[in-house]
Formats: sequence, structure tokens, C-alpha cells
Amino acid sequence: MPLTASQPAADMPGDLAGAFAFVDRLHEQGMGGILRSPCLPSPALSKALGCEVVVKLENLQATGSFKERGAYARLAALSEAERRRGVVAASAGNHAQGVARHATAMGIRATIVMPEGTPMVKVHQTRALGAEVDITGADFDAAKAHALSLSAETGAVFIHPFDDPVVLAGQGTLAREMLAEYPDLDTLVLPIGGGGLAAGCGLAARQIKPDIELVGVQSDLFPSFANIYHGTDRPIGGFTLAEGIAVREPGELTREILSDILDDVLVADERQIERALNLFISHLRVLPEGAGAVGLAGVLAAPERFGGKRVGLVLTGGNVDTRLLSSLLLRDLARSRRLARLRIELVDVPGQLSAVSDVISRAEGNVTDVAYHKTFSDLPAKVTYIDISLEAQDAAHMDRIEAALREAGFRVEQASY
Repeated sequence: MPLTASQPAADMPGDLAGAFAFVDRLHEQGMGGILRSPCLPSPALSKALGCEVVVKLENLQATGSFKERGAYARLAALSEAERRRGVVAASAGNHAQGVARHATAMGIRATIVMPEGTPMVKVHQTRALGAEVDITGADFDAAKAHALSLSAETGAVFIHPFDDPVVLAGQGTLAREMLAEYPDLDTLVLPIGGGGLAAGCGLAARQIKPDIELVGVQSDLFPSFANIYHGTDRPIGGFTLAEGIAVREPGELTREILSDILDDVLVADERQIERALNLFISHLRVLPEGAGAVGLAGVLAAPERFGGKRVGLVLTGGNVDTRLLSSLLLRDLARSRRLARLRIELVDVPGQLSAVSDVISRAEGNVTDVAYHKTFSDLPAKVTYIDISLEAQDAAHMDRIEAALREAGFRVEQASY
């Protein structure tokens, strides 16, 4: 299906107008079976944040991410000759799976270049969706360079993850769905990596509701577009939970669009991103990946600017590593003092551990782990200590358990981690 511009969108250059008109037709025709994901109000999140929140759950897509919207749209725009040549893409995860799934459905040969160190679960998922995987390059930039060289050598069409009019128009369909369901939204808060989601959703939203506020959010470790927007020079790089938006340079097209349409760009630190992940899990009962929670983290970073507003958030993806998820949940329990490790000094005589257990039991605490220290200690020979990990109902309950241990004559302190 060749790309045409029979229905140009207002106030857009020709390429963008044609892209949005083309994608609008795809959307009306069902968007290749892509889910019109639920957009749900969250009273619990709204109460916690001080604004009225609705959340678009893109983690429920077949590939676990919004990325397949843009991938499908770009593949659908290929001519028959281009389809025969095949496609190539570079990605460490979500874009890879979107391209693989829809290329296979359309009978198009797809090669995905993934950087070294990509989690094997993502490699296996991409292969399982029918793509050939080429693991090359130390990072995304190196993988992209290799993908471009393969495109030049073989004639396969390079499918860019964000800096493409049709791709970003595809991502914009989720904003159309949000505003169709909740036309009274005051603000959309959109994560920014390469900028395809924010640019596509921003343009689509402004066509429908010209006065809607558009706020972008980046990880403070990768503030590439925030630097451009605010004229700052914050350092870029590091290990972020939001690896899906850890992009050193936004696209040329997306940079131009976002500079023009955004009302503000915020940055969220790792603690705010981690808290956002836990809020989604505890309040909305959904599993986000780090980048997927960045919109919520942006509200946590500047709650005063959203107070009392009707705010639309996009949970952009849910492809989270289960080991990381386990660690995050335990860290949240520790920070809220529903889980704690207490160091208790004991006289090295029989019955001391039993006495400690009895106090904790009567205080209705739950012991999850015990470590006994005697050899590696600078305490006197007849004195030892134990580290006990405990579960409690909340911080006040944990305080009562500690108080009960001290009242029983035990010396108690927080154990170091």
C-alpha cells in the first residue's frame, strides 16, 4: 500500500500530513489487529498524586509495548517492491519485537540487529516472532550503524525506531484513542527517548484538542532532549531503570517537532522512576518496565504543576526483567519498613534465640531470615549477635516490634546492608 497524502492534516508539512492521513486510514481499518488498549482512571493514583489520572495500558499489547503501532504502520507503507527486498532494524527490545511480529504477519523477511549484551530473553522473543537476529555492536548506536550497512548492502529497507514520519504517526494513534475516550484531559505526560512517542502523540493530540498541555519526561541520566529544550548541559550516561529511553540523541525530525509543540520537559531521577514502578504495581496492579513508568515519575518529580488537573499517562511497556522486578519490590518493602533487618546483640547462652523469637511472635511479626554471627565479630567471646529479617504490616508495626525487643532487654539496631 503506497503512502499518499489524500487527506492532509492541518498545519503540518507535507510528509507529516501524508503520514498522519495514511495512519488514520490504517487505524480506521483496525491497525493490523493491534489492541485498542484500555485507558483507565485510577482513584488510588489520583489520591496519591493530587491530580485526576487516567492511564493508557500499552503494556497489554501482544509484544508488551506501544512500539508495534509505529512498526506496523511503517511496514504497511512499504511498496510491493520494498516488501520483496525485506526490512532491517536495530533495537534491543520493543521495536525489534514489533517489527518482527508484523513483518512475519505480512510475509516480509526481517533482520533485527541487536547489540551485544541484549538480554537473551529479548533475543529469543524476537526470533520466536519470526525475525532473523544479528547480534552486533557494543551498544545501540553500533547496532544501528551495522543495520544501516546491511540495508545499503542488501537493499533491505531500514525501519527506524522513531525518526520517521509514519512511525511517529503510528505511535500517535494511542493519543487519538485516549482523547476519544477522555476528551476532557488537560495534560498529556509523555516519556521521551528518541522522541517518536511524544512527537506522534503530541501532534495527534493537538489536531484533536489544540489547547491540551503537552509535557515530556526524561531520565535525569539521559536528559538529551531536556538539554536542548532548556539550553542546559547536563551530563548524559549511566545505568538507568528506564533503559528503553536511554538515548543520547533524539531524532532530527522528532527534535524539531518536540521543540515546537511541548509546553515543558521534566527530568525524573532513579528514585522517582523506581517509586513510579512500585505505584503502578501496588495501585493499578500492572507490571511496567522502567521506561514505561517514566510519565508517572515525571508527575512525582513536579507534583505541584499537575495539582488538580486531569492528566493522561501512558504506561508505554511492560517487558520488565523478573529479577529486577523482584529486587524493586523488596526495596519498596524495605523503604516503607514493611520489611527490615534488625541486628540483635545476645549473650552466648542457650535459649537466647528462642526468647527473641517469642517476643517477635507475640508482637505478630514474621521472621523471613536469620543470620548468626560469632566467629567474624569484634564482640567479647561470650557475646554474639544475630541479623533477623522481619515482615510487618507497616512502619508503625515494625516500630512496635523493635520496642517490644528492647523492653525484653535486647539491644537492637538496624543492620547495615
